[in-house]
Amino acid sequence: MPKPPPEQTRTEPETVPLGVPAPEAEQRRTGPQVIAEYVKTLPSGPGVYRMLNSDGDVIYVGKARSLKARVSNYARLGGHTNRIARMIAATASMEFVTVRTEAEALLLEANLIKRFRPRFNVLMRDDKSFPYILMARDHAAPRILKHRGARNRKGDYFGPFASAGAVNRTIGMLQRVFLLRTCSDSEYENRTRPCMLWQIKRCSAPCTGEVSMEEYAKQVDEAVRFLRGESQNVREKYQQLMTEAADNLEFERAAKYRNRLWALAHVTSDQTISAAGIEEADVFAAHQEGGQTCIQVFFFRTGQNWGNRAYFPRADRSLEPSEVLASFIAQFYDDKPVPRLILTSHELPERDLMAEALTTKAARKVEISNPKRGGKTDLVAHATDNAREALQRKLSETASQTALMKGLAERFGLPQAPRRIEVYDNSHISGTDAIGAMIVAGPEGFAKNQYRKFNIKSQTVTPGDDYAMMREVLTRRFKRLASDTADSVSSTVQAPKNETGTGQDGDEDILQSVPTRPDLILIDGGAGQLAVARQAMDEAGISDIAVIGVAKGPERDAGREHFHIPGEMRPRMLEPRDPVLYFVQRLRDEAHRFAIGSHRSKRAKGLSSNPLDEIPGIGPTRRRALLRHFGSAKAVSRAAMEDLKAVSGISAEMAQKIYDFFHEKRG
Repeated sequence: MPKPPPEQTRTEPETVPLGVPAPEAEQRRTGPQVIAEYVKTLPSGPGVYRMLNSDGDVIYVGKARSLKARVSNYARLGGHTNRIARMIAATASMEFVTVRTEAEALLLEANLIKRFRPRFNVLMRDDKSFPYILMARDHAAPRILKHRGARNRKGDYFGPFASAGAVNRTIGMLQRVFLLRTCSDSEYENRTRPCMLWQIKRCSAPCTGEVSMEEYAKQVDEAVRFLRGESQNVREKYQQLMTEAADNLEFERAAKYRNRLWALAHVTSDQTISAAGIEEADVFAAHQEGGQTCIQVFFFRTGQNWGNRAYFPRADRSLEPSEVLASFIAQFYDDKPVPRLILTSHELPERDLMAEALTTKAARKVEISNPKRGGKTDLVAHATDNAREALQRKLSETASQTALMKGLAERFGLPQAPRRIEVYDNSHISGTDAIGAMIVAGPEGFAKNQYRKFNIKSQTVTPGDDYAMMREVLTRRFKRLASDTADSVSSTVQAPKNETGTGQDGDEDILQSVPTRPDLILIDGGAGQLAVARQAMDEAGISDIAVIGVAKGPERDAGREHFHIPGEMRPRMLEPRDPVLYFVQRLRDEAHRFAIGSHRSKRAKGLSSNPLDEIPGIGPTRRRALLRHFGSAKAVSRAAMEDLKAVSGISAEMAQKIYDFFHEKRG
């Protein structure tokens, strides 16, 4: 099957104005009547449709073999599940894209779901890129390294691996067996004697000629063959070389090959499960429990297990595991290479269509199988066990986090358990490179994608004035909160809460999202910082968010923290072994870690910047000439006019500019 044009699979095509929208005066209507207006002129061919609410947000993306038939189902009254009924009731408008085949529609649907993240679709909640091993061949001595992102560098790529740890372990193994270099090209060029990796027998040191380039090239080729699954051939070759060396009484050389054989034996035996008979495959297993779904993915390449990763997609609890799995797989391969074989724990709906779509994307045959017997069932069973264990761990952690949230509300008299806690801290050195930091915690732990750092911008802040820095950070944050028209709405549209605390009809959005508006704010500091926070909140007109100052105890003793609460004359203390106290300490320590890390990053950038770059007219050539002549930017700043003129390429006019620049800065 020919591969479809890129614009129909990788990016969103131009929206075709199909259907007749509701009259302009009635655009605020929602429900089946609005959808029925579109049905009249829709084609019967395949395509993708988007359902939008009254705010213009995409709430659902779907594909259809026949757009007219599928959308007609939404226009009829009754016969829908609670989830679909809520989705229809919230629909204010629709958009459509026509494609040539249903397989193209499936690929485009997955692409749009990842782009718009609609509330009523199954969503991947972790879309990080996978690491690869790269044998870079843009140098005379190829280098092995970890790689992420676009694969446009010359060399051989192997992967994907489930995690950076799996890549690092594999690279470490390849160093032991094949003695490959991992240093950067600049380190390689400037090396005058072998580094420690050569001394501990992790590198053959081609940089200093300890191994000939011909011999090193052979080691690289052997490593590539091993990564391609030819481990048995490599082992047989080393056994032969070891025997020949021993017969020739070259015992040191024979010991070298013996050590490589030992390392190979250790590597090939270090497999958690056997992948006999499987050259290239991904294994997907789903497990549902407690209204949540875990999908475990195992990667097998060249007959080896290259790791696994657990995912927890956001999905309505009414969906069957097979439905969640099918939607997840389509999104999973939107930006990842597709293997030749995909094994699943459940029979996928429209499995043949999925295989056709992935075959189109990969430009080669892709098989999707739900094995019922044979060795492949063991792989799927193992993945299913891992999915079950991962979900049970997550549910246990979530239950513990929920209990701590409830305990926090009880200790400090909050009306209900907070669902979003924001913790603030500052970091600086004598007022320089000042940074304010905000971390966020929710029912499932730290929400690191919502952390924020604030560069202190005010010119009136006295260096080292913690109160002023905290005031600036909180003022900026609360002004943003006050101006947000959806303060009380979560980052995903939420259903109203019922008595159990979940969304109506089992909607998972309540449990699985963190609101944009905090229920509790913790300030790292005592009464002074708390007063600053209250002042910033009053100026922003915010009075419904609880705020507490967390001050370290006497002699900064952890465990004796004082909690300052507005309206209370004396600070509170918690029992030394109270789990809630440990929880607050963990929150504060995370804010401290994030603030210090952000400050160090900013300071490092400042240290690496060159003041010569700020002088107009100084480009790379003149900068190199100045540094070569004086040795450092500091020496340039102290140079006299005559000395500056003596530098090659620096005219009298440019010397004056340089001199004035530094003297004005010092004055």
